[in-house]
Amino acid sequence: MEQPPGGGQAADKVFTISELSTYDGSQGRPAYVAVNGIVYDVTDRPAWAGGMHFAGLRAGKDLTAQFTSCHRGMESVLTQLPVVGTLASETSE
Repeated sequence: MEQPPGGGQAADKVFTISELSTYDGSQGRPAYVAVNGIVYDVTDRPAWAGGMHFAGLRAGKDLTAQFTSCHRGMESVLTQLPVVGTLASETSE
C-alpha cells in the first residue's frame, strides 16, 4: 500500500480504536479517521466541520466500510489528507 509523502514522525504513531475515538473533532480536538488501517487528519477539511461528515459520520472512528461504500474507486481522495499514523490491529476476542 502506498502512503502519501510527508508522513513525518507523527505518521509512526499507532492508534488503538479507543485512542482514535478521542480524536472526534469536538471541543477543539483534532478530527482523525481511519481507512484501511491508516489514520488521516481531517480537521481542516470543510466536509468534516466539527468532526461530522455527511450522513452523520463522526470522526474518531474506523470508517473503512463507509469509505468503501461511498467512495469506491476514489482512493485518491485519501492522498490529499495528512497521515498521522496507523490503526492497531484488534486481536482480542
